Amino acid sequence: MSISALHTATSGLQASAGALANSAHSVANMGTANFQPARATFQESAPTGGGVSLSVQGRQLQSSESGGTDFATETTNSLVYKAQFDLSAKVIQAADENLGTLIDIKA
Repeated sequence: MSISALHTATSGLQASAGALANSAHSVANMGTANFQPARATFQESAPTGGGVSLSVQGRQLQSSESGGTDFATETTNSLVYKAQFDLSAKVIQAADENLGTLIDIKA
C-alpha cells in the first residue's frame, strides 16, 4: 500500500507544480497584449486511484469574454495549488515512515 501511495502522491506533486507554473506564466504575462492564459485541469490517472495528471489547454475565448489574466483568480489558484503540493508531500512523508517501520519490523 505504501508504494502505491508514494506513486499517487508523486503524481500529485508533479500535477500541482505544473499547475502552479502555468499560473505563474499567466501572471507574468498579464501585461502582454492579446495574451490568452491557459487553463489547468486535473484528471485522475488510469487505473482508478493510480494518480493525478494535469492537462493545460489554451482557452478559446468567445468575443463576449474579456481576454487576459484575472489576477484574483490566479492568486487564489496559486494558493490552492500550493496546498495540494503540501498535502502530497505529507502523504509521501507518511508513506516513507510506514515503509521504514515495515523494513525495521522485517529486519
